[in-house]
Parts: sequence; structure tokens; C-alpha cells
Amino acid sequence: MADSSRKFSMMSRKVVLGTTLGAALFFMIVGVIFWGGFNTAMEATNTMEFCISCHEMEENVYREYTDTVHYSNRSGVRATCSDCHVPDPWLHKVVRKVEASNEIFHKLLGSIDTPEKFDAKRLQLAKNVWRAMKETDSRECRNCHDFNSMNPENQKKRSRKQHILGMEAGNTCIDCHKGVAHKKVHDQLSEDELVAMEQPRTEDKRPIPPQWQAFIAGINGDGKVAMASATAAEPGSDGEPAMEKTATAEPSEVEQAGTEVAATTAVAAAPAAAGGSVDWAPIEAYPVTLFYTGQASMEWVLKGSDHGGKRAFVTGDRCYDCHEEEEVDIGDLVVSGEKVEDSPIPDKRGSILVNIKAAYDADNIYMQFQWEDAEHTPVPFVDGGKMDPENPIKLAVMLSTDDEDNPQVEYAERSGCWQTCHHDANYMPHQPDEATLASSPLASRLELSQGVTKYLKESRSEIEIEGKDGKLRGGWDKLREQAEIDAALADGAFMDLLRYKAGTGESEDGHILERRVMTGGQGVSFSGGLTDGVWTIEMVRKLTSDMPGDVSMSKDNWYNIGFALHDDYTSSRFHHVSLGFKLGFDDEDAEINAIGQ
Repeated sequence: MADSSRKFSMMSRKVVLGTTLGAALFFMIVGVIFWGGFNTAMEATNTMEFCISCHEMEENVYREYTDTVHYSNRSGVRATCSDCHVPDPWLHKVVRKVEASNEIFHKLLGSIDTPEKFDAKRLQLAKNVWRAMKETDSRECRNCHDFNSMNPENQKKRSRKQHILGMEAGNTCIDCHKGVAHKKVHDQLSEDELVAMEQPRTEDKRPIPPQWQAFIAGINGDGKVAMASATAAEPGSDGEPAMEKTATAEPSEVEQAGTEVAATTAVAAAPAAAGGSVDWAPIEAYPVTLFYTGQASMEWVLKGSDHGGKRAFVTGDRCYDCHEEEEVDIGDLVVSGEKVEDSPIPDKRGSILVNIKAAYDADNIYMQFQWEDAEHTPVPFVDGGKMDPENPIKLAVMLSTDDEDNPQVEYAERSGCWQTCHHDANYMPHQPDEATLASSPLASRLELSQGVTKYLKESRSEIEIEGKDGKLRGGWDKLREQAEIDAALADGAFMDLLRYKAGTGESEDGHILERRVMTGGQGVSFSGGLTDGVWTIEMVRKLTSDMPGDVSMSKDNWYNIGFALHDDYTSSRFHHVSLGFKLGFDDEDAEINAIGQ
């Protein structure tokens, strides 16, 4: 009896704020039960099954998500809805659940209960998510993708550069990775909106992790460390957009054998060009992948909602810096019509590997080009399937001076010949119609009977980049006065263009400024042909020239150089193009190194 009284006395003893121990124990048990029930219910709303239980989600964003790397990948780790959209910290999680009540309200209203209604509001819904992720420094992304855990050696060249830039500047994941799990809508943002949304924040800067510092130190030490290691990564395995896949194609026969195969099969069809002979055997070939470019104009490059690399480009990165090793995959995406191409040619190859050798002597620079031929793929929108029936291939080389402190052609040192490609040229999205061209007062000056050819910004008073308010992108009709163009040409503001037509055997020397101007082979000569399935073309070009539109070359300087190939009887923009390279003379640091003879 005494023990019972003692126990009762203990349970009725007041412990905190006048509460008895028994009451405290009771409420603790009730609290645990309530907490368990509340937490269980809250976690139940975090499951995939709950998230897609309404058809608004199941029929729209869920189906898009199942086609992405977040749903299925080589590691088998899946990121579900809550991983990306619900915070882990409890307080933030509760706040997010309260916010979600607004979504339930809109479901009851039926404001997004059909795919059409959902698409009408999709951009605004996406903006809400992007804004929230920006405010939290992409907290949910970083639960899985942490800079401190990343191995830069296993990333692609472009990814490494952008991650380092992001850490230093204060950018966060969502600045670059919109649309990685759902339908792309950020291309509907205005350029001003996009720039404002992607502004770095001081509070998001972070120190460079030790493994990154070690990697950077290795790169700076010999310039070669681990730069090729990214090719071992599975395309798309890092969750980046498809346009950022790494090239993983098997090497072709020409690449495997270097130039040995071509030397025994095709040199007989390519006698040394006039002006001298070259012993090509000891000269190392540089493998250059030319890829299909579609309608990716310079305006496209400079619009962030089109080209995610715009920010890196305008701050100084070359196309080569970011896209080396990616040419094969980019070409495949474009030639298939998946990216920047509205007139795909069925079975067209997306890229062509060309082995290039360069040499020079006191008077000339020599180049040799070798690549494999391919079966004819008819162009479906041209009678007979051949745009240029006389010429199975046309090979072009484009040159400009390389002076970063005083570039005569804006961006030429970064983009090479891309600077000549515009959104209103022939077969491009904003190509003017024939009636507009025929009635233009510029018809004779620009020879518009052939349409709008390549031109440079330096010849125009204005170039429309963004296409705001329905404006057509480009600037074909904004031609400067002839005196200004003449002055620009004299000042070196042009691209030197050398071209060979294999069918007619023509060697052409020309330049690009206000339009493409081609003349006879005044300072250049090409020769060569096709033997045993391999093309071998050789070029000889005078180092110096006093002709307008010619770049005079000094052996002490570098030059911007790019290559284009119209194979398979094509013309206009239906060609394969290289990234821009640096040409030097007996300089191992140059990407295309001409060896003295």
C-alpha cells in the first residue's frame, strides 16, 4: 500500500511550470504518437506515387522526367520529385508543405487540369521553381551534386570550366541547368530576364575544393594533365543537357591509321601543288572533326536562351575551349533534326574526321587534307538530290589575324568562321524572300540574286541578336556606306577565304566582309582527288600578299583558322564546319603547327 502511495505521489509531483510528472509523461506519449503520425503523413506526401496521383502531374511533368538521366542512368540512382522539390531540413520542409496548399487550391479550381492549361502556365510555374532554387543556392541540387565530392578529372572540359567559374563568381546550379528534368521552357525568357535570373551572388561564392586546386595546378603545370580523361565518361551521365554530351564515337579507319593508309592510296591522285613539293611523311597529322552545324548562327551563339554557353563565350572562352571532344555528338544531334535544324537530310553523317598536315617554306604555306568518302545521301528538298551537281565536295579554309588586344573582326579569335554565319542568310530561319531581295536598294551592291551570303558584323550598322518584338534576327539590310566598308577592308576587318571545287577543279581566293567575294586562284592553288574511298587534297598558298582581302602571314605570329567541307554535292549552309583553331609556324603550342621545310 505504501509503495502504491509512493508511486502515485511521484506521478502527481509537480516538475515544470506546475505540471505533474504524470501529465508530462501523458503529453509526451501523445506528442510522440502525434509526431509519428504527422511525420508519417508528411513523408507519405513525399513519395512518387503521391506526387503523380493527380493527372496534372502524371500526364505532364512525370512523363517528361522519365526520359531524363534523373529517372534512369548507369548508376541506378533515381532522383524522385521530393528530392528536387522538397527540402530535407524539417522547418524548410514544413514551410514547403504549407506553400503546396496553394497548388491544391489551384487543382480544385481546375486551372491546370488539362495539358493545354498546364502548358499555358508552364513558364510561370517554372519561374517559381527557378526563383526558389536561386534563393536557396540550389540546396536540393547540392544534396546530390556537391562540388566537394566532384572529381574534375571525370568531367568534360566544358563542365570543369563552368564549375570553376561558378564557384569563383557565385553562380548556382539552377543558373545553368534549367530544363534538365522537364520540358525546356527557358528559351521563352527574354534575354533581360535570363541575364537577371543568372546573375551571380556574392553570398554563393565558395572556396575551390582541394581536389579542384590540385587539378588546376596540374593543368597549369604542363597544359596536358587529364584533358582527355573526360572522354571516358558516359554521355549525359552527369545530368547535363543533351547538347553537352561527350564524343564517344569509335575512331574511323583514317584516324586509326593516321595518314599511312591515305599516303599509300591517295597521294598518287594528289601531286604536289604548284610552287614546290613537300615531304609529308615526317609531319604529324592533326585530327580535326568537322561537324554539321544546321541553323546555329552567330545570333544563336550570342543569345543565352538559345546557347547556354553565351556567358562563357562573351567573357572570353573560345568555342574550342568548351566544345573540343564534343563535335561528334553535336553533329549527330543537329543532323538528326533534334537541334537547330528544320531541314534534316536523312542518313546524313553528323561529322567527318579530317587529318590535316601543315608545312611552310620561305614563300608558301602548304596544307594536306585527308578524309573518308561516304555514300551519297540525296537532299530531299532538291530535284535530283544534289544541290551542286558539278561538285561532289567543296573544301574551304578561312583565315584571320589573331590579335586579342586589337581584333579586327569581333569574336574571330573565339569563334573563327562562325562570325560570318547569320540568321538571315540563305536557308536560315529569317532568310528574306525573293521579292524582298529583288526590291531592295542593296540588290546590286550585295548581288542579292544569289540570296544573302556570309557577311561580317563590321560591314553592318546594326545586327539584331535577340529578335525582340518579332524583329528578324541578323542585319543583311543594315549595310554601311561603301567608304566605311572600304576602310574596314583596308584595316584588316575581313575573313580570308580559300576554296576548292573538286568537280570543276577550281581554286578560289576570296574574302568575306559585306558579302562573300570569290575570285580566281590568285594566291592559292589546290589539287587532289578521291582514291580508294579516301579524299586527299593539297593546298599551297603564298605567305604574303598585297591583294585586298588577303591575310599576309608572318612566321612569328598566330592566325585564326577554320575549315568547312561541303560533301555529297551540297551547298550553302549544308556543310560540316570545324571549331576555330590557332595556326602557328614551328610552334608546338599552336593547334595547327606548320613545319618548316
